[in-house]
Formats: sequence, structure tokens, C-alpha cells
Amino acid sequence: MSTTKWVIDPTHSEIGFKVKHMMFTNVSGKFEKFEASIEAEGDDFENAKVHFSGDIDSVSTGNADRDGHLLSADFFDAAQFPKIAFEATSFKKLDEGDYELTGDLSLHGVTKPVTLAAEYSGQMKDPWGNTKAGFALSGKINRKDWGLNWNSALETGGVLVSEEVRLVIELQFIKQ
Repeated sequence: MSTTKWVIDPTHSEIGFKVKHMMFTNVSGKFEKFEASIEAEGDDFENAKVHFSGDIDSVSTGNADRDGHLLSADFFDAAQFPKIAFEATSFKKLDEGDYELTGDLSLHGVTKPVTLAAEYSGQMKDPWGNTKAGFALSGKINRKDWGLNWNSALETGGVLVSEEVRLVIELQFIKQ
């Protein structure tokens, strides 16, 4: 069977995250500059090779002051660690629309394995004849596992920024 390559359509994809602020509300953010590809046997994505990289300095939460703090040495340290990357080690089909994506996430000079739920939305031709495939990925990581340790204690107890980061990722790929 031949290998099919898919590249991300960045205009119709979003690499997002959510973190609890003050222990009771979520703050959302995303990376605006990224690239990704999938290499799969035929049209079945099981055992596909998935590659992703993103520019740390493209992080956006909708607040310039917060974005600047995230880029500083307190968090991402974008000057020293300009990229986030993911390389799949396993892409298992669980049933018709559900997969489990496992791979190595490199961030802040640390590489650790993560497992994400991947919901396959199917394939469709766009109005220009391109075949597209859609995936929704979700999962959780602990930011401290990657050395993102900054925090501030709250007067009433607890901390300002949760250690848990929820990943909320919507992807559209174009068949090459």
C-alpha cells in the first residue's frame, strides 16, 4: 500500500489550550504559527506518522500583557526555547471515529510522552477539489512536567495558575 501525505491547513486549524486562573475560571490561548503533517498508509490513519511544530512567540491569549508574561523566562522562555514540537510514536484506531495519539511533546527544553484522544471527523472534498480530513484532539498535561513552574499563591488559598493544561486542538489536513 502506498503512503499518503497530508499537510495541515492552518487557516482552518487551531492549536489551543485552557488553564484555570485563580482556580475557578479558564483562560484560553492558542499558537498562531505552526505546521503539521501526517504520513499514512492509504486513507486509514492507523499507525500514521504525525509531526507538529509551532512557534512559541506566536502564543496568543487575547491579552498583550499576559502574552508577554508567557513568553518570558517565567513560562515559555521563548528566547531560549523558540519551538514546541510533537512526534507521534503511536496512532491507534479504537473504533470508527476514535483514535489514540501518543507521542513525544518537546517544550521548554524537555521532551516527555503524552497521549491525546483523537476524534476523526472524516474526509470531504472542498469546493476547489482538495480532499480534506478533520481531527479534534484533546488531552491534559501538567505544565510542571516541562519546567513551567511559575505561580503565585492566593491570599485565600490556592494558586493563581493551575498546573493542569487542557489541550483543545482542531485540525484540518489537505491530502497531497
